[in-house]
Amino acid sequence: MSVQPSNRHSDEPIRFAYWVPNVSGGLVISKIAQRTSWDAPYNRRLAQIAEAAGFDYALTQIRFTAGYGAEYQHESVAFSHALLAATSKLKVIAALLPGPWNPTLAAKQIATISQLTEGRIAINVVSGWFSGEFRAIGEPWLDHDERYRRSEEFIRALRGIWTQDNFTFRGDFYRYSDYTLKPKPADPQPEIFQGGSSRAARDMAARVSDWYFTNGNTPEGIRAQVDDIQAKARANGHAVKVGVNAFVIARDTEADARAVLQEIIDNADPDAVKAFGHEVKNAGRASPEGEGNWAKSSFEDLVQYNDGFKTNLIGTPDQIAERIVALKDVGVDLALLAFLHFQEEVAYFGEHVIPRVRALEAARAERAQAA
Repeated sequence: MSVQPSNRHSDEPIRFAYWVPNVSGGLVISKIAQRTSWDAPYNRRLAQIAEAAGFDYALTQIRFTAGYGAEYQHESVAFSHALLAATSKLKVIAALLPGPWNPTLAAKQIATISQLTEGRIAINVVSGWFSGEFRAIGEPWLDHDERYRRSEEFIRALRGIWTQDNFTFRGDFYRYSDYTLKPKPADPQPEIFQGGSSRAARDMAARVSDWYFTNGNTPEGIRAQVDDIQAKARANGHAVKVGVNAFVIARDTEADARAVLQEIIDNADPDAVKAFGHEVKNAGRASPEGEGNWAKSSFEDLVQYNDGFKTNLIGTPDQIAERIVALKDVGVDLALLAFLHFQEEVAYFGEHVIPRVRALEAARAERAQAA
């Protein structure tokens, strides 16, 4: 079934980001052999490969405790700075978790890194899905919508600190009186990303975020979210861009790619997948409307942390390029990608998929001009 283009279709080229494997176990809950490492040397080299391949962003993960195959975790902000130091163009998005972070610390950290890297640092505000982690580190676990309310105050406080002198703010979670941060971030201001599929997540993005990440989904499912969030953003006099999660398996034949997918699922760790599913489904269903991330994910979907198989970037380079352009047609501005063997597959994607995407975009632009 064809998908009609969204009225959010952009003339700008779709952008590409990759998940930084700064957490052990890769990006699947599977015992399949992976040529991916969580350590610093591997990730520095990966960042350089991604930059050369045409990726725009890298997203570091934030985890404080082990679980679901992630025994080891590097802290996101420090790790982001290491990747920035190893590259010259790539932007790195550091995940921040309100609760463990407060806006004062975050504003200072990110402003300093921005000055050191000529503005190549961004942030992803994570509202929280892992209640066990919060309990383990002694942080209060708020109800679903309260977590998003806190995150919105976190973002508003950050923006105020970064752009105003004598900043004053009176919120329920954060308060500032005549506070001035110097130096402020380099221009342009750090972009603010956030994730979520719930009503609270979408409404927050439509008010305060620069970018909204959604879990993997079909073009039809993504279009519904895009149209909803863009209508709300316009009503608020705000602009927000949309990114979608996807797990990429690009091979010379579709049969080869599907075989890799099946092998990942066949080697899934059932206990870890079920435990992860229990945690995230509770988080997703905790929204009043029951439509948060993972609320309707199957066992197979949950083998990839962010429903990345659902986006179906699995097949030949031509098939994947066409599906990426179909995502752009429904309003997606950025594809956030994960891979099984990161270094070699990011390089393959840059050599074989991105040029095909750019060719399809150019052909569409020419047809539009001729029409």
